[in-house]
Amino acid sequence: MGTALVVIGFIALLAAVPVGIVAVVQRVRSHRAKPTARTTAGLAAGGLVLLIIGASITSASPQTTTTADPSATPSPVPSVATGTATPTASAAPTAAPATPVPAATTAAPALITASPPVATPNPTPKPTQTPTRDVVVVAAASGPAATALLALPVKGRAAKTGYSRDAFGPAWADVDRNGCDTRDDVLRRDLTATTITTGSGGCAVATGTLTDPYSGTTIPFTRGVDTSTEVQIDHVVALSNAWQTGAFAWPPTTREQFANDPLNLLAVQGRLNSQKGDGDAATWLPPATRIRCAYVARQVAVKTKYRLWATAPEQAATARLLTGCPGQTLPTETTSSVPAPDPSADPPPSTPAPPAPAPPAPEPVDPPVTVDPVGVSYANCAAVRTAGKAPLHSGDPGYSRKLDRDGDGIACE
Repeated sequence: MGTALVVIGFIALLAAVPVGIVAVVQRVRSHRAKPTARTTAGLAAGGLVLLIIGASITSASPQTTTTADPSATPSPVPSVATGTATPTASAAPTAAPATPVPAATTAAPALITASPPVATPNPTPKPTQTPTRDVVVVAAASGPAATALLALPVKGRAAKTGYSRDAFGPAWADVDRNGCDTRDDVLRRDLTATTITTGSGGCAVATGTLTDPYSGTTIPFTRGVDTSTEVQIDHVVALSNAWQTGAFAWPPTTREQFANDPLNLLAVQGRLNSQKGDGDAATWLPPATRIRCAYVARQVAVKTKYRLWATAPEQAATARLLTGCPGQTLPTETTSSVPAPDPSADPPPSTPAPPAPAPPAPEPVDPPVTVDPVGVSYANCAAVRTAGKAPLHSGDPGYSRKLDRDGDGIACE
């Protein structure tokens, strides 16, 4: 109410201002502005009165605020000993003298604050993956390869950070200590009609024939700088793939053993080996479809032996192939072993034949005897000298052009 009166009084004062101006103008012009002046005075006086009354009423009214007093709202206070909260309340101020508020006879229910559960970190989280249709189908099939595939852990590829070929030791080391490097061991195992390089102790294949398992074609092999790459040794589970599926955590000796394990090695066409790179069953398969079941079964056997994991796409692709060859077996250490070198297959170095005896020197043939007109002749200049006739001049007894080799007319100088 007081605020309304103040507003009305303020409006009346504002209205008195223009009326007063009009009264002054009329006074100046006609000296007859008494009615206007009285109106102005009335408005001004009425506005002042309303302002004073409104201000008085407003000051007498209690002040209210829309801001909540934190102490006026019950708030739970946690108890240190019990973990519960006890509500406290304070009465809002009023214009009249405060009347005591009786204490509540019913205690407010205690607020129980439970600590959140502490999560135990799992160092190897394994998200639940929905098996693909191929995995479900192969699970129902029988066969060692299908069973081993489903037993492999399934994870994503680890980072390739730190990978290099050198991390798996020197290329083609003699890990089985049979005196031959691994490449020659696999060539002797996988090639036919082989010949052995002379002086290699029965190890190095000089020539042979490969029936390439990846393409089904026949490839002649000849050892040499420009020809050896036609046949290469493939790591069925590529070294990079092994690194990203567990080998990064192996000691160097295990990685070297893996890189030279005959179970993981096949002699194949060089071009296809380069084409494969580090692909798994999800990204690369041999062009010859008849070898694919055995190929992925060998990958499963290698990963099972070395406890490597498979990726979800790799598992699905392998399962899809194995559904078409139920009962597929796994290659074994025995079926993949390399033959021992056979020194008897290494031809001994050839010994050069003794030189043929030199033919006997032909007997000297005396030059024809030149007979001069007087009947004296000499077989050679030695005979002339023995006879004491040297030198002979043209026209001398026994002179002949045969004895005069330079044709200067003097023989046997």
